[in-house]
Amino acid sequence: MQDIFSSNAVTNSTRLFENGNNFLWIQLVMAFLSIVGSGSIVVFTAFHNLLGTSEVRALFFLSVTDLLLCFTWLVGAVLFKETCDNRATCYNLHAVEQIFYMSSFFYTLNYTWALYKGFKEYHRSITGHAILFVQRTCSISKIATLLSCVLPMLLMVPVFAVGNMNLCYRNLTQSYECLLLHTWALYSPSGRSLENLPCHSIHVYSICVFLITFILTSVGLSVLMAKARSLYRHCIASTNVLEEREWATLRLLQGQMLIYPSAFLVCWGPAFLLAFMILFNLQEVDTMYVVLYILQAFTCASQGLVNCVVYGWAQHRIRSMKAMEQRDADTQTPLLRSQKTRNYVTFTETD
Repeated sequence: MQDIFSSNAVTNSTRLFENGNNFLWIQLVMAFLSIVGSGSIVVFTAFHNLLGTSEVRALFFLSVTDLLLCFTWLVGAVLFKETCDNRATCYNLHAVEQIFYMSSFFYTLNYTWALYKGFKEYHRSITGHAILFVQRTCSISKIATLLSCVLPMLLMVPVFAVGNMNLCYRNLTQSYECLLLHTWALYSPSGRSLENLPCHSIHVYSICVFLITFILTSVGLSVLMAKARSLYRHCIASTNVLEEREWATLRLLQGQMLIYPSAFLVCWGPAFLLAFMILFNLQEVDTMYVVLYILQAFTCASQGLVNCVVYGWAQHRIRSMKAMEQRDADTQTPLLRSQKTRNYVTFTETD
């Protein structure tokens, strides 16, 4: 390992993948676990007919995108073992991957927005305000869902067109460049471009699109988290006495609003920092460069698994609240029972 940290970033990245297959197995294991996690959400929501709510529908599309992304990473791991005759496949595979993970960014933002809408509607319900503009909100949600798929494909059209016309895949000279993200360097250790002008430009464009997409998504998630936190504080300050189930629902909604965006930042933060370093040729930070490669192997392919864990936690909390409500209903008079009808499902928007 000492040799890995002793030379420049381009040599480091080469040694990192050529001197051992540990990072290949990290990618395989994490991608497989995320396929299991994302697939579990897809199967659970589809077979239990839960797609009627905008929140679950947004999570369904996010899980499908994560599932497809993990399959492309498995293909990249297989090509890692092959010869350089697969360079064109590796190049186009990376472009397809970028479509999927940009879609994943947008669907994460869309899902967090759906969670915020549910939180806001629940706040309105317990404070006695009417829920307005449901039909308009549903239309915006459908448009956002469509754009989350179409926009990444449009942004990647130049990468496919320019890259294949100029045979940019010839710059992929190592098998490890089929693996993960950002293993294709822009500059040599001397700071000179490693590619011809069209290929260099389209590679810079691809990295910039990734960085801008990540930044916009992160800003959107941060705004929604801040608004949810403000709404939570306002709900505590403006309401008088809440029942135990209502407090539990508030904490659940607040927890979801914090956990999903935080998981996104943790999963994609290393890839963002690595892309930033490659774009600005920060090769002198050798140790950080290698550490980010290692972290990227663990985190990028784990979003599907993390989303599954958080969704399972939320479903467990919901079932616990329903069980508590059922026990209360069995021990209360009809008058008290009629006064305690609020729960998480009631205030989730349906089409």
